[in-house]
Amino acid sequence: MLVLLAGIFVVHIATVIMLFVSTIANVWMVGSSNYATISTGLWLLCNRTCTELPVSSQDEASLKTVQAFMILSIIFSVVALVLFIVQLFTLEKGKRFYMTGAVMLVCWMCILIAVSIYTARFTSTVAFATNPHHGYCFILAWICFCFSFIIGVLYLVLRKK
Repeated sequence: MLVLLAGIFVVHIATVIMLFVSTIANVWMVGSSNYATISTGLWLLCNRTCTELPVSSQDEASLKTVQAFMILSIIFSVVALVLFIVQLFTLEKGKRFYMTGAVMLVCWMCILIAVSIYTARFTSTVAFATNPHHGYCFILAWICFCFSFIIGVLYLVLRKK
Protein backbone atom coordinates (compact mmCIF):
# COMPACT_ATOMS: atom_id res chain seq x y z
CA MET A 1 0.00 0.00 0.00
CA LEU A 2 2.85 2.37 0.84
CA VAL A 3 4.49 1.79 -2.54
CA LEU A 4 1.18 2.50 -4.29
CA LEU A 5 0.72 5.74 -2.35
CA ALA A 6 4.28 6.80 -3.12
CA GLY A 7 3.77 6.07 -6.82
CA ILE A 8 0.55 8.06 -6.94
CA PHE A 9 2.26 10.91 -5.10
CA VAL A 10 5.11 10.98 -7.63
CA VAL A 11 2.71 10.93 -10.59
CA HIS A 12 0.68 13.70 -8.95
CA ILE A 13 3.78 15.87 -8.54
CA ALA A 14 4.75 15.15 -12.16
CA THR A 15 1.25 16.19 -13.26
CA VAL A 16 1.51 19.48 -11.37
CA ILE A 17 4.90 20.21 -12.96
CA MET A 18 3.64 19.33 -16.45
CA LEU A 19 0.59 21.57 -15.93
CA PHE A 20 2.88 24.46 -14.99
CA VAL A 21 5.07 23.89 -18.04
CA SER A 22 2.20 23.51 -20.47
CA THR A 23 0.50 26.66 -19.20
CA ILE A 24 3.57 28.89 -19.03
CA ALA A 25 5.54 27.86 -22.13
CA ASN A 26 4.48 29.18 -25.53
CA VAL A 27 4.72 26.07 -27.68
CA TRP A 28 1.12 24.95 -28.10
CA MET A 29 1.27 25.33 -31.90
CA VAL A 30 4.40 25.42 -34.03
CA GLY A 31 4.81 26.46 -37.64
CA SER A 32 7.60 27.42 -39.98
CA SER A 33 8.22 30.63 -41.89
CA ASN A 34 10.89 31.81 -44.29
CA TYR A 35 13.02 33.08 -41.42
CA ALA A 36 12.55 30.78 -38.43
CA THR A 37 10.22 28.58 -36.49
CA ILE A 38 7.15 30.32 -35.10
CA SER A 39 5.39 29.08 -31.98
CA THR A 40 2.25 30.23 -30.26
CA GLY A 41 1.02 29.51 -26.79
CA LEU A 42 -1.65 30.77 -24.50
CA TRP A 43 0.12 34.05 -23.92
CA LEU A 44 2.66 34.98 -26.63
CA LEU A 45 3.64 34.54 -30.26
CA CYS A 46 7.34 33.71 -30.47
CA ASN A 47 9.51 34.00 -33.56
CA ARG A 48 12.96 35.27 -32.74
CA THR A 49 11.39 37.49 -30.10
CA CYS A 50 8.10 37.06 -28.32
CA THR A 51 5.22 39.46 -28.80
CA GLU A 52 1.63 39.61 -27.70
CA LEU A 53 -0.48 36.90 -29.28
CA PRO A 54 -2.55 38.39 -32.13
CA VAL A 55 -6.10 37.18 -31.61
CA SER A 56 -9.21 38.27 -33.45
CA SER A 57 -12.02 39.76 -31.43
CA GLN A 58 -14.19 36.68 -31.98
CA ASP A 59 -11.47 34.36 -30.61
CA GLU A 60 -10.42 36.53 -27.67
CA ALA A 61 -13.07 35.17 -25.31
CA SER A 62 -12.12 31.61 -26.21
CA LEU A 63 -8.44 32.29 -25.50
CA LYS A 64 -9.25 33.92 -22.15
CA THR A 65 -11.37 30.90 -21.26
CA VAL A 66 -8.54 28.50 -22.09
CA GLN A 67 -6.12 30.59 -20.02
CA ALA A 68 -8.51 30.69 -17.07
CA PHE A 69 -9.24 26.97 -17.07
CA MET A 70 -5.56 26.05 -17.34
CA ILE A 71 -4.80 28.26 -14.34
CA LEU A 72 -7.73 26.72 -12.45
CA SER A 73 -6.44 23.25 -13.25
CA ILE A 74 -3.07 24.14 -11.72
CA ILE A 75 -4.78 25.51 -8.62
CA PHE A 76 -7.00 22.46 -8.19
CA SER A 77 -4.08 20.09 -8.73
CA VAL A 78 -1.97 21.82 -6.08
CA VAL A 79 -4.94 21.90 -3.68
CA ALA A 80 -5.46 18.16 -4.25
CA LEU A 81 -1.79 17.53 -3.52
CA VAL A 82 -1.99 19.45 -0.24
CA LEU A 83 -5.24 17.67 0.65
CA PHE A 84 -3.59 14.31 -0.01
CA ILE A 85 -0.77 15.07 2.40
CA VAL A 86 -3.14 16.44 5.06
CA GLN A 87 -5.62 13.58 4.75
CA LEU A 88 -2.86 10.98 4.81
CA PHE A 89 -1.88 11.94 8.33
CA THR A 90 -5.13 13.19 9.86
CA LEU A 91 -8.03 11.01 8.73
CA GLU A 92 -8.75 7.41 9.64
CA LYS A 93 -9.02 4.58 7.14
CA GLY A 94 -12.20 4.59 5.09
CA LYS A 95 -12.47 8.36 5.08
CA ARG A 96 -9.17 9.20 3.42
CA PHE A 97 -8.73 10.69 -0.02
CA TYR A 98 -12.41 11.27 -0.81
CA MET A 99 -11.95 15.04 -1.08
CA THR A 100 -8.58 14.62 -2.78
CA GLY A 101 -10.13 12.47 -5.51
CA ALA A 102 -13.03 14.88 -5.97
CA VAL A 103 -10.72 17.90 -6.30
CA MET A 104 -8.48 16.02 -8.73
CA LEU A 105 -11.51 15.16 -10.89
CA VAL A 106 -12.44 18.86 -10.90
CA CYS A 107 -8.87 19.53 -12.12
CA TRP A 108 -9.42 16.89 -14.81
CA MET A 109 -12.61 18.65 -15.92
CA CYS A 110 -10.83 22.03 -16.11
CA ILE A 111 -8.10 20.53 -18.30
CA LEU A 112 -10.74 18.91 -20.50
CA ILE A 113 -12.56 22.19 -21.03
CA ALA A 114 -9.39 24.19 -21.70
CA VAL A 115 -7.77 21.78 -24.11
CA SER A 116 -11.03 21.05 -25.92
CA ILE A 117 -11.68 24.74 -26.54
CA TYR A 118 -8.10 25.23 -27.71
CA THR A 119 -8.40 22.23 -30.02
CA ALA A 120 -11.66 23.50 -31.51
CA ARG A 121 -10.61 27.12 -31.99
CA PHE A 122 -6.85 27.44 -32.40
CA THR A 123 -5.14 24.29 -33.67
CA SER A 124 -5.48 24.88 -37.38
CA THR A 125 -3.61 28.18 -37.64
CA VAL A 126 -0.37 29.78 -36.57
CA ALA A 127 -0.05 33.45 -37.46
CA PHE A 128 2.44 34.14 -40.27
CA ALA A 129 3.43 30.46 -40.54
CA THR A 130 2.98 27.50 -42.82
CA ASN A 131 2.69 23.82 -41.94
CA PRO A 132 1.30 24.22 -38.39
CA HIS A 133 1.50 21.31 -35.98
CA HIS A 134 1.02 20.76 -32.26
CA GLY A 135 3.80 21.69 -29.89
CA TYR A 136 4.93 19.92 -26.77
CA CYS A 137 2.78 22.03 -24.43
CA PHE A 138 -0.40 20.93 -26.18
CA ILE A 139 0.69 17.30 -25.88
CA LEU A 140 1.66 17.79 -22.22
CA ALA A 141 -1.80 19.22 -21.51
CA TRP A 142 -3.43 16.08 -22.94
CA ILE A 143 -1.06 13.88 -20.92
CA CYS A 144 -2.02 15.84 -17.79
CA PHE A 145 -5.66 15.26 -18.71
CA CYS A 146 -5.08 11.49 -18.67
CA PHE A 147 -2.96 11.51 -15.53
CA SER A 148 -5.37 13.68 -13.55
CA PHE A 149 -8.27 11.36 -14.39
CA ILE A 150 -6.31 8.26 -13.41
CA ILE A 151 -5.07 9.87 -10.20
CA GLY A 152 -8.56 11.13 -9.29
CA VAL A 153 -10.09 7.68 -9.76
CA LEU A 154 -7.25 6.02 -7.82
CA TYR A 155 -7.77 8.41 -4.90
CA LEU A 156 -11.45 7.50 -4.83
CA VAL A 157 -10.64 3.79 -4.92
CA LEU A 158 -7.95 4.14 -2.24
CA ARG A 159 -10.34 5.78 0.19
CA LYS A 160 -11.75 2.32 0.93
CA LYS A 161 -8.40 0.80 1.88
